[in-house]
Amino acid sequence: MTRSTILKFGAVENAEAGDLAGWVVVEGKPTMQTAVQHTTEDGKVLSGTWRATPGTYHATYTDYEFVHMIAGRIIITPDGGTPVEVGPGDAFVVEADFKGTWKIIESVTKHFVVRVG
Repeated sequence: MTRSTILKFGAVENAEAGDLAGWVVVEGKPTMQTAVQHTTEDGKVLSGTWRATPGTYHATYTDYEFVHMIAGRIIITPDGGTPVEVGPGDAFVVEADFKGTWKIIESVTKHFVVRVG
């Protein structure tokens, strides 16, 4: 079987609605959709597109994530830490032991890469 060595993400189709494990709404009525658009053969890395509407989640991470923001604004505050605002064009990482809030100011679209485990 031949596998493609280049995969270009197209339009987001078949995104799953529903909050991610470890994410709890703490303010407003935000909603999220996650589209996993690629998973490595060993299942250890996945990537795709995530969308969310305004509101605040408390998030508990168990996996490393790289993010590239496409649209929207978020203020991310680690528990006991300093808030960081991110917006369109920003890239950042979230370590696997992150716990804190994601305050979604403007509806968000982001690309993500997650290293599982």
